[in-house]
Amino acid sequence: MQSWVTSSLVRHFPSTPAQAVRPLSLDAALNEQVSFQVAMRQKAQPGLRVRLAVDAPAGWFARVRRVGYVPVRHLNTPVEADQTDVDGLGQIPGYVPDPLFDEDTLFLPANETHAFWVTVRPGAGAEPGPHTVRVTLLPEKGAEIAHDVQVRLYDVALAPRRDFAITHWFYTDALIDWYRTELFDERFWQIVPRYMRDVVEHGQDTLYVPVFTPPLDGVKRPSQLLHVTCTGPDTYAFDWRDVKRYVDLAKRSGVSRFEWCHFFTQWGAKYAIRIYEGQGQNERLLWDPTTPATSDTYRAFLTQYLPELRRFLEEEGIAEQSFFHVSDEPHGEEHLQQYREDRAFLRELAPWIKVMDALTEIEFARQGLTDMPIPSISTALDFVREGIPCWCYYCCGPRGKYLNRLLDTPLPKIAMHGLLFYHWPFQGFLHWGYNYWYQSQTRNLIDPYCVQDGLAWERGWAYGDPFMVYPGPDGPVDSMRWEVFGESLQDYALLQTLGIRREDERLAAIVSFEEFPKMADWRWQLRAQLLSQAAQHK
Repeated sequence: MQSWVTSSLVRHFPSTPAQAVRPLSLDAALNEQVSFQVAMRQKAQPGLRVRLAVDAPAGWFARVRRVGYVPVRHLNTPVEADQTDVDGLGQIPGYVPDPLFDEDTLFLPANETHAFWVTVRPGAGAEPGPHTVRVTLLPEKGAEIAHDVQVRLYDVALAPRRDFAITHWFYTDALIDWYRTELFDERFWQIVPRYMRDVVEHGQDTLYVPVFTPPLDGVKRPSQLLHVTCTGPDTYAFDWRDVKRYVDLAKRSGVSRFEWCHFFTQWGAKYAIRIYEGQGQNERLLWDPTTPATSDTYRAFLTQYLPELRRFLEEEGIAEQSFFHVSDEPHGEEHLQQYREDRAFLRELAPWIKVMDALTEIEFARQGLTDMPIPSISTALDFVREGIPCWCYYCCGPRGKYLNRLLDTPLPKIAMHGLLFYHWPFQGFLHWGYNYWYQSQTRNLIDPYCVQDGLAWERGWAYGDPFMVYPGPDGPVDSMRWEVFGESLQDYALLQTLGIRREDERLAAIVSFEEFPKMADWRWQLRAQLLSQAAQHK
């Protein structure tokens, strides 16, 4: 058996040849998480079971996970792209490493490469200087093999990230369907905090609250936290108990901001959203799905709901930490007029609400129709150049040279998220797919371990875009992409902790979301320089 250690920014495919053993050294702040991989390959028949043991310094956190493979049918990124922009050439179609299973043992077949993913985090009393993490492979037959990884800690601690919110849309309907809960039964309330903690552990601070079933990606399975009772013609009563339970769990998990359900339908903002009697158990709607957005029927409902929402937010102490939406991805002249009407309608009923939406056309912002636009990274720098405060997002695309996080996006490129977010004055990042485990715009569950495009690659969806985590028996199974993204946000915190100006010449190579350094060495050298500088000036 041959084995070697590599950084976390390398994908080992089943046919990856054995590599020479080279030393691996990682640089980190005193409270920073780092990851690396232990890969192996053997020619003997039959295969053999191998366990990995980790010996980290006293007080350090260490976690071992087995890197799993998923079948990917096509490349997302054009094959003529530079290799710094596409991974898996010659391997896709085929098996791609992505899910990380909490297992310290794997079966190593002959002539296949497999790997363990090791995550370590210094203990509270860790001292600056070099430290050794020893990993030992224990095959069921044959000699043990040990590798040492050096982790150099610098005398600086990262402060929590400030003034940059991150949200990935969190689908409670997917949890209800996958784990077969009876809507919000006790099994649901056991599962959901495990996913909440996972998003926080990966740098997310904002959580979508399905006070109503989110009007996103087709007609979804009812997942309405707010219990609504129709007490008479156009009169309603509200029970907020499940909303409060959800918010309380999120707070305990570390969530500090909340994103509330869109008020109008997606892609045009033309209709009132689907709101159910009760919580949707019988799917009995309060009104016809084609009820106009600014109708008297919806006005009557919102007139009663919005004061209740404000009261709830103030009682929970989250009014200033809440984000609101009109409608997702409006575009074109016809949507512009409808969005204008809906925004005026909402402003009339609740002038205290500030709204934000994913919209790429700058005209919506120029006309002041949204308080905080969220443009695609394909146009986001246009907003920055015009001095328009904004977030940014991507969805399915752009691809090619652009930043993204797909199953064929090179991991060193994914690791640049934190640096790119910091380089411009964006106030947040939104992504639509934390755990979308459905066939595109249907209620049909897919098996995420076999399907990663919502069965919609031909229509423009991308392998790896709909979800960052896989469903495990009782909670999330992280992906390599999600781990690298989460650790990249430590770069944002590092720059912010050190007070680095966005215009600092060391970031000058970051020109746009297309043109930026995409080799791991560039980022490692920058980090080492920053960490060393911080330690010297402490």
